[in-house]
Amino acid sequence: MRNAPTMKDVARAAGVSVMTVSRAFRADASVGEDTRARIRAAADALGYVIHATASSLRSQRTGFVAVTIPSLNNANFADMVSALSDGLDSAGLQVLLGATRYLDAEEDRLIEHLLRRRPEAILLTGGHHSDRARGLLAQARIPVVETWDLPDDPIGHVVGFSNAAAIGLAVDHLVARGRRRIAFIGGETASVAGPVDRRGMDRRRGFREAMGRFRLPDDRLSRSDLPPTTMEAGAAAARTLLARWPDTDAIVGASDLIAFGAMTECQRMGRRVPDDIALAGFGAYDISRLSIPRLLSVDPHAAQIGSCAADLIAGLLRGTDSATGQTIRIVPTLAPGESA
Repeated sequence: MRNAPTMKDVARAAGVSVMTVSRAFRADASVGEDTRARIRAAADALGYVIHATASSLRSQRTGFVAVTIPSLNNANFADMVSALSDGLDSAGLQVLLGATRYLDAEEDRLIEHLLRRRPEAILLTGGHHSDRARGLLAQARIPVVETWDLPDDPIGHVVGFSNAAAIGLAVDHLVARGRRRIAFIGGETASVAGPVDRRGMDRRRGFREAMGRFRLPDDRLSRSDLPPTTMEAGAAAARTLLARWPDTDAIVGASDLIAFGAMTECQRMGRRVPDDIALAGFGAYDISRLSIPRLLSVDPHAAQIGSCAADLIAGLLRGTDSATGQTIRIVPTLAPGESA
């Protein structure tokens, strides 16, 4: 088995010193463009790839930002990470991604392992973290950005919004359309030891608060399933809910997947949408725009969260933004649909 080419091999092929090769890969201005091009051509011909770990030890920079999200197959988190990655790329930074699977213990484990790789900053989803996680992050002495929430006691910086207030937009719309017997699906888990969607719980709380503002009953609540939620779970929850409260005239889902599943189940049961029953979701997923009828949804502007976080992190690392805790508030909006 052949040994991997080294920097010394590249230097020999390009007819320069090892130090010149090292400077060329660091974009050192002391290396002319012709020499740099010759070195890179030699490296490409040999199949040489610079040893990033050794380079980071010398420069004290790793060039990546650690990111934790609850799920890899959630369209909102995918949109956020995509925008974040685009923004960081222009600053010469890359994303190192980990999924917590909605488990507090997994978030603790991921944070510890990510910090061992010495990221230049870390972005977290949500504002609830264990004491151990908060301690690790405080000791890391790097920028910490919490997203998708407005925590009462931020660790560092925040790019987020109130999930409770956001779901209130859907309730306000439904009540304005004359709906009074409104139900909510999602946001409740069977055990705190298992997966927990705290943002879904906040939306459930926001639903009840919004119903309370209108002095309407807020007890039409149904569990969807353990997170991450699915369309199938939304359909099953709708069946259970309508069996108990058959006069329900509107359903709000903690996510678009739940609401879409509930809507299709209502249609299977012969209920006309929105004439007999209205549906609303959260997330403004593609499915909400393509469904028939188009699903009313709350748009959290996931890509904006990512791009704002990228700008904030880049500014903090350049030293052009204040190192003291900043809060960037995202304003969710209602994405109109024919389902309500």
